[in-house]
Amino acid sequence: MTKPETISINPKTEKQLVLLDKKLNNLLEALKDYSEDQLNRRPGKGKWSVIQVMHHLLLAETGSYNYLEKKLSFNPELGKAGFKSWYRKQGLKFFLWAPFKWKSPKAIGDEKLPERAGFWDTAKQWKDQRLKLREYLATLPPDIFEKEAYKHPRAGRMDIAGMLAFFDWHFTRHRKQILRIVKDYPKQI
Repeated sequence: MTKPETISINPKTEKQLVLLDKKLNNLLEALKDYSEDQLNRRPGKGKWSVIQVMHHLLLAETGSYNYLEKKLSFNPELGKAGFKSWYRKQGLKFFLWAPFKWKSPKAIGDEKLPERAGFWDTAKQWKDQRLKLREYLATLPPDIFEKEAYKHPRAGRMDIAGMLAFFDWHFTRHRKQILRIVKDYPKQI
């Protein structure tokens, strides 16, 4: 695979991708000193372990990427992103920032999460997915970034910047959950 620094992407998208990668790296750094057992331990009945939350986020990003790649593979007629797209993004932002618990879509919910997985394997899968996304976005023509190319399962159609904003907001929501889970675990230094 090509190294990220050799890929050319428009500056706005590049800025979003760099921020996402920085946040992911910071989370991985914060979790690296916990044991596999701790990271795979569910904090309660019906609750996700840290690794399951990571897989949930990874599945959401992978599903979004797969949707985008499939949608754009047949050169569809896409509407220009405008006020409606912006409004949908704001609704999604509210949804993800609200302090309420929401049921996850089946594609990224309980049935799809591993009961146990390795931390570094999960981290590698996530980083590989991010690199795959970056490489794919670099192949797209500039006008695609102004169109409603992405469709969020709940919020609807938006531009690629909206998809990346979803990744950021979704990550931020679940990062808090992860840090709550590990706050009382002793680090395994």
